[in-house]
Amino acid sequence: MFANLTPFLMHWAITALGLWVASHVFKGMRFDGTGALAISALLLGLANAVVRPLLVFLTLPLTLITFGLFLLVINALVLMLVARLVRGFHLNGFWTAFWASLFMSLLSLVLGAFILGGTPDFTIETSPAPGQTWL
Repeated sequence: MFANLTPFLMHWAITALGLWVASHVFKGMRFDGTGALAISALLLGLANAVVRPLLVFLTLPLTLITFGLFLLVINALVLMLVARLVRGFHLNGFWTAFWASLFMSLLSLVLGAFILGGTPDFTIETSPAPGQTWL
């Protein structure tokens, strides 16, 4: 049951670290406290797992026409959604969200490669393996 807890906590910590660093790099992004930062990181992970794929599917023709560049807009919109939902997370407009989400994506990629080692052992299972149940 707790086999996926460590990778989940590591991804959460990387997301929180990315949000924290981005809030120091971009003056239009700030947090009122560590609680808002932790909740934002958790909600951003949830939004990236649930809302983002739905947005990607709904905007697939536009994404194909722009050769995937519209995914950057989707990332910014998801970050803006999280900022709207979390009290204590302030974001000053679309362009701040755009550049902050791009910065966080690159930072998360680098941190994930170094901290998690980039191995498949550190992936979060989203469904049981064939022949297994989660119960």
